[in-house]
Parts: sequence; C-alpha cells; structure tokens
Amino acid sequence: MAEQRILTNPQKVKSHKGYHFVKRTLDIILSSVGLVCLSPLMAVIAYKIKKEDKGPVFYKQVRVGKNGRHFEMYKFRSMVVNADQLLEQLKGQNEVEGAMFKMKHDPRITKIGHFIREHSLDELPQLVNVLKGDMSLVGPRPSLPSEVAQYTDYDKQRLYVVPGCTGLWQATERNNVGFDEMVDLDLEYIKKANLIYDCKIILKTIKIIFKPNNSY
Repeated sequence: MAEQRILTNPQKVKSHKGYHFVKRTLDIILSSVGLVCLSPLMAVIAYKIKKEDKGPVFYKQVRVGKNGRHFEMYKFRSMVVNADQLLEQLKGQNEVEGAMFKMKHDPRITKIGHFIREHSLDELPQLVNVLKGDMSLVGPRPSLPSEVAQYTDYDKQRLYVVPGCTGLWQATERNNVGFDEMVDLDLEYIKKANLIYDCKIILKTIKIIFKPNNSY
C-alpha cells in the first residue's frame, strides 16, 4: 500500500538551494527563448484551432502547484468548448485507476486537438506559466484540485516541488501506466533531481514531439 511506503523528507528537498536557484534561472531563460523561437509555430496552431470551430484558442484551468498553491495553467484548447461540462458523463469510462481521468478515445477532443495532444504541442503555452514561476520546465504533472482531494499522504509528496511542463512520467511511460505508477515516477524524479537529470528529461521530451509516446 502507498501509505505504508517511506515518505520523502520535505526538508531534504528544500535543502538543495543551489540546484533550485540555477533551475529557476534556466527556467526563465529557456522559457523566454522558447516563447520567441516557437511563436511562429504557436501562431499556426492558434489559427488552426480558431478555424476549426471558432472557439477560444487557449484553455485555462486551475491546477495545484508547490505546497498546494492554486494557479491558472494555460494550454492550447484541444477539446470542444463545453468539455468540462461533458466530463461528468464520461467519468464512468475512465481508463486509469486513481485520482486522474484518462480516456484514449475521448469524444471531446477536436480534430486539431488530436494532433497537438499526440505531439504534446498543446502544452506550449505553459511556457508562460514557467516564466511566471507557477511551473518549471521539468517536474511532476500539475494536478487538478479534485484529484488532490483524493490524495493519500504518499501522493501529496508530489506537491513538495514546482510542477513541470514535462517530467519523468511524461517523458517515459506516459499513458502506459496508471496513477500509482505515475506518482512513483514523480517521486523517483524528486529524489534524483539534478540539472543533468533535468536536461535528459527535456531531451526525451523533444524527441517525443517528433515520435509520440502514446500521448492522448
């Protein structure tokens, strides 16, 4: 059982001040460069989303960050406009166990949405979240408040660090594993986190853009 496993010491995580300072500095530099360099691609995606159904280009959703702080996370909209309202009708078809909803053939996803989700391009606006300090380039997936409400003490260790645009779970197993395995991967990352490890995960993520790893 997860509750019976040894918990990560939050003080030990906080003690890596040099690493966190350099990581934040790199987050600011790389997210700024990324927003500038990727702006033409982001403009094309925005045009395609708007053209498909005339709805909003961006999607904002409240997520839970470090130490349980709530923030608005930005994404390119990949679902129909009323996707949140339709979720209640689909919860019985959830394909993963635990505090997370995933459905491979989710009927709410738009045509352009399928493409940008498969290649993880819907996440690009999160570079703004990184610049603001809500997120980091690398870290655990930011959770919904409704998911965190179901967390065990073991699961809550994911909240010891700033959530990321990508992470060990996203860059490796992604939708091949369930919620518990995702938590284990996130905690493995938290325990091993260093700049070289972060760079390896970022490189894996770049590879996924061109060769998707079962994203949906």
